[in-house]
Amino acid sequence: MIVKDIRMNKGKEFWVAPNPNDPRLTERVAGIDHQGATVETSVTVERPLTLFLNSREIVTMMTICDYPEYLALGYLINQNMLAVDDKVLGVEFDEEIETVVVRTAHETNFEEKLKKKTLTSGCAQGTVFGDVMEKFAEVKLTGKAVIKTSWLYGLVKKINTVPSLYLEAGAIHGCALCQGDRPLVYMEDVGRHNAVDKIAGYMFRHSVKGDDKIFYTTGRLTSEMVIKTVQMGIPVLISRSGFTAWGVELARQVNLTLIGRARGQRFVALAGENRIVFDAESAAVKEEPRQLQRKGALE
Repeated sequence: MIVKDIRMNKGKEFWVAPNPNDPRLTERVAGIDHQGATVETSVTVERPLTLFLNSREIVTMMTICDYPEYLALGYLINQNMLAVDDKVLGVEFDEEIETVVVRTAHETNFEEKLKKKTLTSGCAQGTVFGDVMEKFAEVKLTGKAVIKTSWLYGLVKKINTVPSLYLEAGAIHGCALCQGDRPLVYMEDVGRHNAVDKIAGYMFRHSVKGDDKIFYTTGRLTSEMVIKTVQMGIPVLISRSGFTAWGVELARQVNLTLIGRARGQRFVALAGENRIVFDAESAAVKEEPRQLQRKGALE
């Protein structure tokens, strides 16, 4: 199956949004609750997906497999196995054998990259390569971008209330590519690195630039999330969760605006504060409904 263009209807709130009604993504499972009563609940389905680059096996990922082509492209881009100017001849997904193959116009040097692989703090096995860090110091994020607090409050509300697997079943991370106060592409997966890779793949496939965008994640602001956001050229990263020290250090190094603990009226910025425009009164913003706080597995 070849990657297909998704309708990029500029009049829509979302270009891509979660589909919690997709029967492939959840299952109903019976159990008991804290009082011993019989209950039935939705659980998220994860599947293995093996990625090949041309004829070479790269990695097997655990994923909900809703956008395998974007996940494959994004993974390769974020591992520097694909460059933004590389020619991709095709992306083929075979659901029966749980395999996705990315075909390029030339062979790659992935063996050398694999030798420099180090593990990161993703909730499943994420990887970052040594040459990624070598290039990180050379990154120059645009100084013209801003994040208005009115946009921030609006984005948090829209993303947290749109129908999603997070609200349906939990046990999942979400990431959204945004512009101004509009969420454009919202992806979910069992690992936050998968969700961000799917957005990177979408941006690559549709030639979407990141310099005027905002990135939102439900997951922690780790070094991995900072690195991948910077690789996409996005100057603002927002999360409902907290920070790691290395994530903050890297964000300050490249002047990435890093905003965490964004819930209701509250947020904390630990890097790139110069981009924040305080144009909204936080007192006018409602606190999050309790049902949005109940799925604490992401913290």
